[in-house]
Amino acid sequence: MAEKIRVEVAYALPDKQKIVPLDVEVGTTVAQALMLSNIDAFFPDLDLANAKVGIFGKAVRNPETVALKAGERVEIYRELKIDPKQARANRAAKKD
Repeated sequence: MAEKIRVEVAYALPDKQKIVPLDVEVGTTVAQALMLSNIDAFFPDLDLANAKVGIFGKAVRNPETVALKAGERVEIYRELKIDPKQARANRAAKKD
């Protein structure tokens, strides 16, 4: 029997969040955990195949090859609505 580890897959919108705990085999990749989580069932507009992902805030460039370690959380990132630099400039302009 293969050794199992506990990991999580997380995704959040401004009004809805979901964390899916998973028990996966050692050697499971980020991409495999995303598919096993079935998190896209909770978020129909989520495109897992093209989503940017990371582990605890650090981007993962190739989810198909990065194996997870026990306790790690895979985070699915959504597109920014506005560039952070532009948002700061807009706030600064309102103060004047």
